[in-house]
Amino acid sequence: MSNNRIFLFDSTLRDGAQTLGVNFSAVDKANIATDLDTLGIDYIEGGWPGANPTDDNFFSNQPTLSKAKLTAFGMTRRSGRSTDNDPGLRALSDAKTEAVCIVGKTWDFHTKIALGVDDSENIEMIGDSVKYMCDQSKEVIFDAEHFFDGFKSNRDFAIKCLVAAVDSGARWITLCDTNGGALPHEIEEIVIDIIKYVPGKNLGIHCHDDTGNAVANSIAAVRAGVRQVQGTLNGLGERCGNANLISLIPTLILKMGFETGTKPEGMKKLTDISRSLDEKMNVTSNKAAPYVGQRAFVHKGGLHVSAVEKDPRTYEHVDPELIGNNRQIVVSDQAGRSNVIAMFRAIGLDIDEKNPKIEDLIETIKEREHRGYAYDGADASFEILARRALSEIPNYYKLNSFRVIDERRWNARNELVTISEATIKASVGEIEIMNVSEGNGPVNALDRALREVLLPYYPELSDLRLVDYKVRILTPSDATGAVTRVLIESSDEAGNCWSTVGVSANIIDASYEALRDSIIYKLYRDKAEPLSNPK
Repeated sequence: MSNNRIFLFDSTLRDGAQTLGVNFSAVDKANIATDLDTLGIDYIEGGWPGANPTDDNFFSNQPTLSKAKLTAFGMTRRSGRSTDNDPGLRALSDAKTEAVCIVGKTWDFHTKIALGVDDSENIEMIGDSVKYMCDQSKEVIFDAEHFFDGFKSNRDFAIKCLVAAVDSGARWITLCDTNGGALPHEIEEIVIDIIKYVPGKNLGIHCHDDTGNAVANSIAAVRAGVRQVQGTLNGLGERCGNANLISLIPTLILKMGFETGTKPEGMKKLTDISRSLDEKMNVTSNKAAPYVGQRAFVHKGGLHVSAVEKDPRTYEHVDPELIGNNRQIVVSDQAGRSNVIAMFRAIGLDIDEKNPKIEDLIETIKEREHRGYAYDGADASFEILARRALSEIPNYYKLNSFRVIDERRWNARNELVTISEATIKASVGEIEIMNVSEGNGPVNALDRALREVLLPYYPELSDLRLVDYKVRILTPSDATGAVTRVLIESSDEAGNCWSTVGVSANIIDASYEALRDSIIYKLYRDKAEPLSNPK
């Protein structure tokens, strides 16, 4: 086996499921396992058989994996029980997985307080449990729980626990920083010491992120010689989470030159898999996430953009395409010609760089951002602004007027209710339409009223979804009369996402601006034919 090979162990389905607010169903777990297999993970820890109905259902209906080894998780035999008579070990065996991960105590403080056993019995429990599973033809990973705390407390006892697992046939010994309190220099020093007793080719590392060092600690352990790395997608896990495999995989391969089960075609799926997990959990993706975040390769300053245009290595540590992400050039009040021209290229606008309209657009952007618009977070609104400057955006409709009414009253059941109603007058081609609609709040009522008018003429809007709505007060000293900025994030069934912005002292007016841009962007991108161009 090459000493350059790092084996990847993912515990998202068990450790990650302990994240506050996360509750995977058996179907979710099967879908995530399939993504992990596609990514090239070597071991996928599926859960704890016998612990709950979801895990039992998952192991009873195991997904088909082409590369990864599905792994069941459990603990060493209980004190006073034989391995043949231990329900936990029996559940591990019955899970019918190729590999099992057994967790055992390696901190003398825990053996005395949590288990109530002496050191020698704990060592026997580890050895007996590992041997039992090996006799069942299982590949055994032994998770040395709280190992680094145990090593600091009683080095000899902690090492004897590891040796017992190795001598009993464990393939991997995983050193766990269970409370996440260790620092990189400690990890590296301790691993170097442990390799005297357990070869690096049999050692793994499992770090929690309570000091924000889980990825750094994992790298330190690899530098010291371990050859298996455990972690979770997006760093999920209880408290502050686990080492983030989405960050570790490209770091190990692209930065450190190691070989893993993740091949180039798998690494290109990192961004999609990371964001897909967020969708399954119904949470917003971290836009600043290393490698895969939406902001990871965004360039805003004019000088930076000029440099990136000449050579991306100036401000990009890796090629974003290698991990399935992409470069973005955004515009702001710092924007210069380089930003705007780069943005033109990004949206497919072919324009002569000497076109005087570019300078006009730059001045328009700066003037509007002075008023509160922010195009670095509203890509679709910028594209509409740019294409309008070049007369490329048709007028799909004309809003003649709108009125929004909020009524707060007691209903017939003596319940306090608030009802929002929007009335709009609009022209689509030569057709003038008035429509009234109620909604869950004034913006929703306005959105519904407008769509009810447009949908019969523009079916492209049927799958338009508003997925996020943010309001920022720009002039707080003006109190309730302050200017507000509204950012709306939209998506469609094809998975496309875009952001739009509106600014006004009237929050409903600002919301309409952002909503209008979202609708126009969707229609233009889908090549909708305007009924005719209303004046």
